[in-house]
Amino acid sequence: MPKGGFTMLYAASFFLLSLAGALALPLCCGFSLWWAIPLFLGFFALLHGLLVVYFWCFCGRQDMSRPLERQNRTAYRGTRVVADILCFYGGVRAKLIGAEKLPKDPFLLVGNHRSLFDPLLGMSLLRDYNLSYVSKPSNLKIPLVGDVAYAAGFLPIDRENDRKALKTILQAADYLKRGLCSMGIYPEGTRSRTGELLPFHAGSFKIAQRAGVPLAITVTRGTEKLGKRLLLRPTRVELEVLELLPAERVKAMSTQELAAYSRARIAAALGVEG
Repeated sequence: MPKGGFTMLYAASFFLLSLAGALALPLCCGFSLWWAIPLFLGFFALLHGLLVVYFWCFCGRQDMSRPLERQNRTAYRGTRVVADILCFYGGVRAKLIGAEKLPKDPFLLVGNHRSLFDPLLGMSLLRDYNLSYVSKPSNLKIPLVGDVAYAAGFLPIDRENDRKALKTILQAADYLKRGLCSMGIYPEGTRSRTGELLPFHAGSFKIAQRAGVPLAITVTRGTEKLGKRLLLRPTRVELEVLELLPAERVKAMSTQELAAYSRARIAAALGVEG
């Protein structure tokens, strides 16, 4: 069964189980059927929570002050399942372009950032490339979810603290060098809420340089529309791999040059001013 089939199976199962529970309780206990709506929502949320607990049981509480010795593959699969389900509920109709440019060995992926769905899209479409992300610290503080993400290779970066940010950059480079996973990062540092391409942080590119890995330059289109259309109608989005810079070229360029070049390539692909 294709991954989309599994996602629909999860969603349909959760829906039917929640519906059954929401109807059975009022009928069995003599409640008004008006209770069916909040009960359905409660059961639906509970089942999704239990799914996260299931994957958490395979990794447990994570000490995020220490780097991983190895990736927890079950936790990695958990992040993909959650990404697939959220994209399904969000009405995402995704297309991947240029995947043939990506290597099977670890690489650093960079791209533009327009929506909370951007990393979910990357995780779902690039599931075969063992891709984890550098993310804002608050995402890894979500109970249970943060532990699963960290065990899968995700890393928090505090851009307000240079010392902590450098530690994350070195840790990400170490993961790449050891072949633990590929890493993704958004050099803009935050989502662009206006659609314009924000300045790139050159420090993000130190990860590829220190690890000695290729740099995958990507562009995401259409995810900024998801917030407006959520639960209303499907939204077509694209993730395109524009170029793969070999490790030798990454090493030969400065981080400022890599940031300027990557930003110019993405701006041209989006048709915006670079």
